[in-house]
Amino acid sequence: MTVIVYSKPSCVQCNATYRALDQRGVDYTVIDLSEDTVAFEHVQSLGYRQVPVVEALGEHWAGFRPDKIAALS
Repeated sequence: MTVIVYSKPSCVQCNATYRALDQRGVDYTVIDLSEDTVAFEHVQSLGYRQVPVVEALGEHWAGFRPDKIAALS
């Protein structure tokens, strides 16, 4: 399973998302939107304007979503 977390520096909800994924043993890749313009455009094309944005199992969501993270483990 591929889990991607689109993030930015100093993001409280991003840090909460990392902690929740770590606690459940879910492997993930972090992409910093402040350094990757292609990823930033991709997130915008999905309709999101806030971080974190998580893509996993063919779906995506924004914000800290413990319910969605629980479904990944």
